[in-house]
Amino acid sequence: MSEERLMSKKKPAYPVIKELDEYLAHYSRKIEIPIFYDDLLRFSGSVAVYDENDEDTLWVRVFYSEFERKEIDESLKKVYSILLSDGNESIHQYLNVDSVDYCTFGNSKPFRVKVRNILNDNFTNFYIKKTDASRIYGLELEHMLSPYNLNFLVYKDTLIEEHIAGIPGDEFIKSRLPMCSEREKAQLAKEFVKFNERCMIRLLGDMRSYNYVVVATHDFDHVEYKIRPIDFDQQCYEGKLKVYRPQFFKENLKMVELVREKLLRDSVYQYKLEERSMVAKRILSSGNRIKKLRAICKMDTISTEENINMLKEEVAVLTSDPNFNKCKTMGEVLDLALDFVRRNYEDVSMRQIIENKIKV
Repeated sequence: MSEERLMSKKKPAYPVIKELDEYLAHYSRKIEIPIFYDDLLRFSGSVAVYDENDEDTLWVRVFYSEFERKEIDESLKKVYSILLSDGNESIHQYLNVDSVDYCTFGNSKPFRVKVRNILNDNFTNFYIKKTDASRIYGLELEHMLSPYNLNFLVYKDTLIEEHIAGIPGDEFIKSRLPMCSEREKAQLAKEFVKFNERCMIRLLGDMRSYNYVVVATHDFDHVEYKIRPIDFDQQCYEGKLKVYRPQFFKENLKMVELVREKLLRDSVYQYKLEERSMVAKRILSSGNRIKKLRAICKMDTISTEENINMLKEEVAVLTSDPNFNKCKTMGEVLDLALDFVRRNYEDVSMRQIIENKIKV
């Protein structure tokens, strides 16, 4: 299936409803910031950014007039201190805004800001995007249902995201994967199966190789790899279930082939079950926070009626649960999907407890 047929051509940005805004404020995600996304669009010039192999990165480095540059730099330093510190302006004297880059590719069209500490040359990136409700749901679900915490802020029409470090998936597949040992390839295959399952469970779509990163962690005698999404634009929007399964994108073909080569069918099933169990445990441990988010998402509009009808039918067939056919919103489909995972985990756990007691 071609990419054009699998994905919608353009996804709109959805506004933040009152209930979601109150949720963000309650959990310290909403805070007043000194600069907005539209302010950064007032650049006076730009140049293309190339990587170390002289290939176009699809980012452009933007420049501002001398009149605006000082104000923008100071505002970006304030954003840095709010996002990564306590907002104290005393650190501004040690910071320098090295660059502001603008991505011309994709829906979100983010700005990437690089801030450097002039005392030691350490630098940090963060992103400034247009606020989109579905992206916020994606960030919050990643924070609660994945092994990773996410740091982001929302204020009116502007979203600030902390940088997620890692090797871009497309770059890793092209240049790093061929150099991996057989053990590392088997471990990557396992992680891709788990990543694929996690995306499908929480309806995070469009995980083509350039929308996730591979994180390498060096243990005392080997390297462990994890896969993390970095783009949450396609949370609960598309109607085709395949969009929420990274295995169906041609950009991930090498990873799919790795799974076929390195893992037996029973192992694939085992890793899927492990991931479902971990997601179920995180649903339970997230308590009222995820309950509030799911309740808000159920009443929100973050997709089209056509997409909702298509997806609920496909998920109903996959799960053999006719309750999906009753869903009216994407939030209801998501809520029922998470409840399906949690309920099955609890049912299996209870059966095991009963069986163990009988054996004793």
